[in-house]
Amino acid sequence: MVRLIRDTWAKSEPFIPEISQFFYGMLFTLAPATRDFFPINMEVQRGRLVRALVHIVQMVDRPDDLVPFLTQLGRDHRKFGVIPRHYEAVGTALLAALKNHLGPDWTPEVERAWAEAFTIVARAMQEAAAADVNPASWSATVLEHRRLTWDLALVRVQPEYPVPYQPGQYMSVEVPQRPRLWRYLSPANAPREDGGIEFHVRAVDGGWVSRAIVSHTQPGDVWRLGPPLGRLSVDRTDRRDVLMIAGGTGIAPLRAILDDLAQWGENPKVRLFYGGPSREDLYDLDELRALAATNPWLSVTPVVERGDEAPGCVQGTLAEAVTQHGSWPGHRILVSGSPTMIRATVSRMLVAGSALDQIAYDPFTID
Repeated sequence: MVRLIRDTWAKSEPFIPEISQFFYGMLFTLAPATRDFFPINMEVQRGRLVRALVHIVQMVDRPDDLVPFLTQLGRDHRKFGVIPRHYEAVGTALLAALKNHLGPDWTPEVERAWAEAFTIVARAMQEAAAADVNPASWSATVLEHRRLTWDLALVRVQPEYPVPYQPGQYMSVEVPQRPRLWRYLSPANAPREDGGIEFHVRAVDGGWVSRAIVSHTQPGDVWRLGPPLGRLSVDRTDRRDVLMIAGGTGIAPLRAILDDLAQWGENPKVRLFYGGPSREDLYDLDELRALAATNPWLSVTPVVERGDEAPGCVQGTLAEAVTQHGSWPGHRILVSGSPTMIRATVSRMLVAGSALDQIAYDPFTID
């Protein structure tokens, strides 16, 4: 089944724009209500859902990764008001779009493989959604918006009810400036008694939501927050030391974990490599160094790619800096940052001898 899916997808991938257009046309015909799940400007959405669906279906032979991921995804999709017949419409539209462009390559065996895989995915998501007793989403009021650099902002929000997230998790966010354009952000603090959440947001090229948050968010804005997702965590009962690797705003979920660990007297030893192109990209370095100064279990190594004017920093990429120390045997390894940074770092560590089951990162980077 998986081989058939991957082979046919390889033939389909060059035609993503055409497949996507057919898919959405079919979906909105079968289930008109689903149009309200997406932004008004569908150009922003082009190809994302199709790529995400295929990404998930291709994981069907990796149940240890797929099942927890689908459980979280099913809970997350409650915020749209998704009901079982919407899953059926999505599956029908996806298969119809692929069939339309594959022609003779769409054999009965191929159709059966795709249908079986999508059924597995849809069933797991629906069961998770039905079992969730938490709200489908939370309203949160912006209390503070502060520019840390010209393209980076700290935003502090107050949810109407505490969001039950664990340190290291992330959640989807919808802001009033960009309705229906949900994006994933990671809290940079451990859960607090008052429920307040701090986000670090960098404006990226072509980032409709991130640029709106950095440039136009104001106190009093009301955001919507989806359910918490992700599996980055540190188990204090695990005797392994911890290696953390963060690039840019990827420091946020790891900072939340450190914020939580700082409440305890005894913790595993944590070595944090925090990197970016230049010293100014390490916007949280002073705070992290202050945290390390009062918590002997934590040490911080700053890494910059351009290091001529960055005393005290290791020069190079995070992948280079980390693997200079070998394979880190006996460590739990957490990696957080851009998709490019995660791929480069994890690949380099595997070559250096680190075991894949040592390394944790949140792989779902498709919007």
